[in-house]
Amino acid sequence: MKRLLWISCALLFSLSVQANVLTPDQLLERIRSEKSTEEHLMHEREQRFLASRNQQAQLLAQAKKTLAEQEARAAALKSTFTANEQELANQEQVLKQQVGDLGELFTVVRQSAGDLAGQWRSSVLNVQFPQRIEQLERLAKGRVLPSAAQVERFWLTVLEDMIATGRVERVTAPVIGMDGQRQTEKVYRVGPFSAYSQQAFLTFSEGDNAFRALPKQPSGISQVKKWADSDDAVVRIPLDPTRGSLVEQLQRQPSILDRLKHGGLVGWIIVALGVFGFALAAWRLLGLMQVTGRVREQMRHLSQPNSNNPLGRVLSVLGANPQLSDLETLELKLDEAVMQEVPQLEKGQGLLKLLAAVAPLLGLLGTVTGMIITFQAITQSGGGDSRLMADGISQALVTTVEGLVVAIPLLFLHSILSARSKAVVQLLEQQCVGLLALHMTGHKRSE
Repeated sequence: MKRLLWISCALLFSLSVQANVLTPDQLLERIRSEKSTEEHLMHEREQRFLASRNQQAQLLAQAKKTLAEQEARAAALKSTFTANEQELANQEQVLKQQVGDLGELFTVVRQSAGDLAGQWRSSVLNVQFPQRIEQLERLAKGRVLPSAAQVERFWLTVLEDMIATGRVERVTAPVIGMDGQRQTEKVYRVGPFSAYSQQAFLTFSEGDNAFRALPKQPSGISQVKKWADSDDAVVRIPLDPTRGSLVEQLQRQPSILDRLKHGGLVGWIIVALGVFGFALAAWRLLGLMQVTGRVREQMRHLSQPNSNNPLGRVLSVLGANPQLSDLETLELKLDEAVMQEVPQLEKGQGLLKLLAAVAPLLGLLGTVTGMIITFQAITQSGGGDSRLMADGISQALVTTVEGLVVAIPLLFLHSILSARSKAVVQLLEQQCVGLLALHMTGHKRSE
């Protein structure tokens, strides 16, 4: 009704504007017409609203029906999901029970493969079986159960190693020589322990997957050559039970020349003095042995003095017809002759004794010098790098050893030379005293 009033007012307003156009009857007729039209429109709208309401009710009913169906389906799915979860848990439990032994086997296989890969990494057998380390590492790092074929290959690899361990055979393999050149040679292999070529001991080079000749060869390669050319059932050859570690240590062992180089300048001086002292001692020892032999020969012919030996020269002082009236003068002449022979017999002994005393002092000098070098290295590096201190420590130890090695034999040689020379001098003195006694006895008998 309010809306009709508003429409009437609007029409009146429009009619008042156009009063000069419509009559009252026309205006009334027009109002009636528009009211009828408005009622007709309202009725149509009401019918559409009722139709829409019925349609919305149908849609709501359909949605409720669909919701009920979906809720029923969700309940069924939830029930199925719960049942499936329970079934999955049951199946997982069954699976764990069934694969329990396989899991333990897989753990053992993985652990064994890893251990063998670590043990065989530096084995000489890798040259003959180059792929086995890669296979073992792949098996050890696997995250899934190995197949039966993989387990069988693992077993065959272990069996191959066991068979090769008990064999001594000749194989053709790559060898890196001392000059760094790689070539294929015939190699003699004794199980997993040692490998040899015709010229050198060999070790396994992991990075090159080949044999490598040692730069410094230990002794015993001649026995390998004899073994290679021998047809005997049993042959003795050098064997490294540590599978290469012992041979590596032997070739790193310094030689005598290397040790002498560690002594430095002081060490070489000690060596030079030692060589000179040994040569001097050998020269004097040979001379004294020769003099002793000549003196003994002269003792067999005292009546025929010879000037090529000390005793002969002493006897020559008496002459063919000695003056027996002046025995004191004769005794003095004999003593003088013996004293003249002593320097010749003791020649070089003083120098030899000096060398024996100087050698340990030079060794002490080298020790002090080496300790100074060591302390300087500690000052520079703080003691963190042992290689910087190695030269000083080597010199300190080597020179001490060199000094003692030179001094001790020289002392023994000096004692031997001194004893031999004193024996000859004592023999000369005994012969002189005997001659004087003989002449004195003969003089009394003549009187």
